[in-house]
Amino acid sequence: MTTRNLFLALLLGVSCGSATAQKTAGGGISQQMLSTIEKAQPNNGNNAAYRALTNAIAVNAIDDIAKNRKNAGPFDTQFSVETPKQSITDQKSSGRCWMFSAMNVLRADFSRQHNDSLTVELSQDYLFFYDQLEKANLMLQGVIDTAKEPLEGERARFFFRSPIGDGGTYCGLVDLAPKYGVVPAEVVPETYSAENTSKMRQLITSKLREYGLELRRMVADKKKADAIAKRKTEMLGEIYRMLTLTLGEPVKEFDYAFKDKNGKTRTAVKHYTPQSFYAELTGGRQLEGSFIMVMNDPRREYHKTYEVEWDRHTYDGTNWKYLNLPMEDIEQLAIAQLKDGRKLYSSYDVGKQLDRKRGYADTENFDYASLMATTFPMNKADRIATFDSGSTHAMTLTAVDLDANGKPLKWKVENSWGASWGQSGYLIMSARWFREYMFRLVVDKQYVSEKLLKEYEQKPTMVMPEDPLFQEDL
Repeated sequence: MTTRNLFLALLLGVSCGSATAQKTAGGGISQQMLSTIEKAQPNNGNNAAYRALTNAIAVNAIDDIAKNRKNAGPFDTQFSVETPKQSITDQKSSGRCWMFSAMNVLRADFSRQHNDSLTVELSQDYLFFYDQLEKANLMLQGVIDTAKEPLEGERARFFFRSPIGDGGTYCGLVDLAPKYGVVPAEVVPETYSAENTSKMRQLITSKLREYGLELRRMVADKKKADAIAKRKTEMLGEIYRMLTLTLGEPVKEFDYAFKDKNGKTRTAVKHYTPQSFYAELTGGRQLEGSFIMVMNDPRREYHKTYEVEWDRHTYDGTNWKYLNLPMEDIEQLAIAQLKDGRKLYSSYDVGKQLDRKRGYADTENFDYASLMATTFPMNKADRIATFDSGSTHAMTLTAVDLDANGKPLKWKVENSWGASWGQSGYLIMSARWFREYMFRLVVDKQYVSEKLLKEYEQKPTMVMPEDPLFQEDL
């Protein structure tokens, strides 16, 4: 080693050593602190129970060991209020639960209009194509709108951090379906990339980030608005081609006849466009303005309306707006609609205390506290504020079991994880779990009191999409 290199090595060593010393002095783990931590551990070589526990955890899933045997027996699967069953769907390895749940409500309402004599399963692939195209445009136009802000700024960074995704909310169906229509699953079946979205999303995301930088440069170079708009259209043409390769060319017209639950054709074959099929499916009823979204967020004032900035599927669509309510009010809204035989879009933190094998969610399913010899005391508000809990998965609320006083004992949802999962594709939730881990509910306005409707029309408080609670349903 040369004298110069030796000097540099010594200099780097001194620098690193000094930095380490400063970090330890300023809050790092010192040897004394580490020694204190180690002495506090229960295993000093003589604790046989502790050794047995660590050996068991080393070769088993935590949930298998933490399962609460007192809560692992049979549970009641009967419901006093239940909507008609329909075929179970499967979103596979995608984050489209919001679309599956929303379409499950849409097709259930159609069957109800025809006294359950007709049924249909809708194509998620078809509408997902336009969802991705619209989200790409939302990102690119958002980049143009914020192009004069620093790239490190909060809004500019928002668009580049997650240019496109397959998650969403019920508002996505409301914005997309009237514009592009819907089609039966038989007409446009799922492709591999529809059911396995990660690689497609990765490639389109990379392309959008590249395009975003180009658009920012065009704005910085003072290019005319028309030229920027023209270039954005060219970019969307490339995204359209990528979507066509992965999801298929969107159908423009088709022939179809409705069937009953046994697969027997019940109507004459008709010629449709996706828009005319959507109109027949809904009976001409407009989704927009027909519902309110309610949430339970104990961090914020109840009976107030909030709106999430930029949380939408289309640039010219509507932000996600909700009325914040106590769980008691949300439960009563759900019960009212279920009693009328109508399903509801709803979302949850589904991974918490979920027994996947039994298809049962209850706060006492797993005793993690005893296993880890600690406590987990955070309430719902604390869990939300610290990103420990949030709305992660949409499912279709289908049933409730009520006691003699009309209070809920348990709830049932139609999931989109296939018919072989859980309770033949359904999930049963105890009332106590529902209160802790249920977040969003979409209710038809006819089941909402005048008081709550008036509250929903308040000028909303604007909140930012970075908030811990406003994750997209996956």
